[in-house]
Amino acid sequence: MPITDPKTVPLAAALDRSESLTGLMRRLRDSRARLDTVAGLLPEALQPAVRPGPLDDAGWVLLVADSSAAAKLRQLMPALQAALLTAGWPEVPVRIKVLPRD
Repeated sequence: MPITDPKTVPLAAALDRSESLTGLMRRLRDSRARLDTVAGLLPEALQPAVRPGPLDDAGWVLLVADSSAAAKLRQLMPALQAALLTAGWPEVPVRIKVLPRD
């Protein structure tokens, strides 16, 4: 039988109690939902190279695997932004960041 500390708070409860953590979780979900909104516009070969990144007051970041994926994503940006607006997302600047190779 596991021993639990009465001062220990489950992670979900801690997240619910913390306004800043709740805001962070909301931004993470919104970033993922934004990518889900535009994923259908991405060529199939590009989809695995794009991940949702940070979303904040300054904008939304799309993380990409390499510079060629970033170049293709930049070409698609007008269509992606139009799809986001059509889906009801507030207009924010979208930036693309190439992830460093391991």
